[in-house]
Amino acid sequence: MRRRPGTRPAGGGLPRRRVQPLRSQLPRQPRPGGELTAADLARTDYAGKTLGAAYSDFGVDPSALLSFEGWTGSRRPHAYLELHIEQGPTLEARGMPIGIVTAITGIERLVASFTGTPDHAGTRPMDDRRDAMVAAAEAVLAIRTEGCGAPEHGVATVTRLENASRSPNVVPSLVRLYGEVRSVDESWLSGTRGRLAAEIAARAAEHDVEADLSWSTDNTVVRASDSVQDLAGAAASAAGIDWMAVPSGATHDAVHMAALAPVGMIFIPSAAGKSHCPEEFTATDQIATGVRVLADTLIRLDSHQFSTTPHTTQRSTL
Repeated sequence: MRRRPGTRPAGGGLPRRRVQPLRSQLPRQPRPGGELTAADLARTDYAGKTLGAAYSDFGVDPSALLSFEGWTGSRRPHAYLELHIEQGPTLEARGMPIGIVTAITGIERLVASFTGTPDHAGTRPMDDRRDAMVAAAEAVLAIRTEGCGAPEHGVATVTRLENASRSPNVVPSLVRLYGEVRSVDESWLSGTRGRLAAEIAARAAEHDVEADLSWSTDNTVVRASDSVQDLAGAAASAAGIDWMAVPSGATHDAVHMAALAPVGMIFIPSAAGKSHCPEEFTATDQIATGVRVLADTLIRLDSHQFSTTPHTTQRSTL
């Protein structure tokens, strides 16, 4: 939401600020400029291609991504508000039509390589193996245990295992594991790397297998603006719509917009909590309720004055 020059102030029948809808076109749509650094653009993938070159291939000037100016002009947005399905079961389970997001999860991603020794699967005794798959399986369980022990909203998931050998009669000697850990608790999430590194290495050593872990931060925890939360809650309450505060376990465009403006999110229920699958569904009347709260919150944001500079206070660091 940005000020529209030449319009009358609130109270005169017209909004003081222009409402600017945003549409994601991933993967073609880059993150807002200013989030990336020159070092980010120089990072390479497995084939040696830099991130800057990848952007160029999509017709995006990498240098333009190093500044906010090319994306927002001289004015930063007054605020950012996003309506989204919850993608989880909480609202439906509680019978709540609206969720006001308190924070968006941070994400730590892991690639682990387990190196053992190839052997004939039919002749090498069980007590004389360096089986990389067994060590990887131990890591799967360790990662699950980590997620189950989160004090606040936290999850841990192994998404893929790859065996370098395709032969059915060879003891696996190289296995790669891909996983992630998410939480809105910065303290717990920041300790994940050390705890899992120690546990996975110890379990791999029991099978005489080497473990090499590589971590990356997809995004840090982002707190929704307290003011935007309050305005959204007030809008729902004024309309007689029940709501509850909820964390977001999924990441959203608001993560990137938090560097530009105070952000907020409004959730509506997902049927059976299903998402990223064919069964994902939200009823039309639920969407209409969300749109009403969204519109009423925008009206309240139009005249609201924030007390702090959002892009220096909203993003949490690990």
